[in-house]
Amino acid sequence: MFGFKYIKFDSMAYVIHYKNGKVVREGRGLSFIYFAPNSSIVAIPLGSNDMQFIFNESTSDFQTVSIQGQIVYKIENPRQLAELLDFSVDYKGNYKKKDHEKLNQRLVGEAQTATSAFIQGLTLKESIRSAKKIEEKIIEGLKASTAVSSLGVTPLSVNILAVKATPEMERALEAETREALQQEADHAIHERRNKAVQQERIIKESELNTEIAVEEKKKQITEKKMEAEILVEQNKRRIREMEMEADIAVETQRQTLIGIKVENDRKDADSRGYTLAATLSPYKDIDWRILSAINKDALDPRLNIALAFRELAERADKIGTLNISPELLDGLLRAKEKK
Repeated sequence: MFGFKYIKFDSMAYVIHYKNGKVVREGRGLSFIYFAPNSSIVAIPLGSNDMQFIFNESTSDFQTVSIQGQIVYKIENPRQLAELLDFSVDYKGNYKKKDHEKLNQRLVGEAQTATSAFIQGLTLKESIRSAKKIEEKIIEGLKASTAVSSLGVTPLSVNILAVKATPEMERALEAETREALQQEADHAIHERRNKAVQQERIIKESELNTEIAVEEKKKQITEKKMEAEILVEQNKRRIREMEMEADIAVETQRQTLIGIKVENDRKDADSRGYTLAATLSPYKDIDWRILSAINKDALDPRLNIALAFRELAERADKIGTLNISPELLDGLLRAKEKK
């Protein structure tokens, strides 16, 4: 009414109220009544601001890449920014110009300037894989730029969302990558097969080594058994030899004993023969009849009759007829029974 207006800002806006070209008030989140015909109000957004960007660069192999990302910045000196760009608002708080877009364009230009030399020193493949380094180059370039510092802006972070080649080159790279991946897959399959063969060979060698160890153990066991059997047989042979030696010693002693006994018997027989010969020597030339007569049984009539019969038998060729009565024989037999 009559040119007086009321305006109110939130706490994230730095407000500068100019009256007739002079600052009459400034600060964050102000609300006041002003006279519109001679007043100008500037509102600088505080806090962090996100700005999307995309620009193209050429690589060392003359290929075009598009770099897409985001810059997060903060306005540290709103008074300084207000001196360079127009952030004035109307009575409704709407910006009269789009100088905030100029701020974004200047930041993008500084970012592109910071990456230009770096990208031109890389090949297409290297640049596609260098997003992290591009982020570092942009943040370094923004912080070192006098143009950015003169705006009163402080860059907080830079995020590279994509580094892309042209669609044709992307398809070519995809084909090359597919071929490389296929080769790597074939190489991996080959390596896997080689490893499987090597593993199988290792397992087979392990099995063969195990079998060899088992056979070696069996051989050792067999040798030990044979050695034990040989020792047993040797012990048996030694026992038999000892038994034979004992038997030989016994037989030798027995032979010696028998020899001694035979010698003693022979000597005893010789002694008895000598004694008998010496005893009978006086009678060897005497007639047996005489010896019979001098026998203690010479008076036995039966003996005499027997001698008579012997004499008769010796001279049987000279006897014609001989009669022996049964009574004689009966009498001789009776005399024997009575005796």
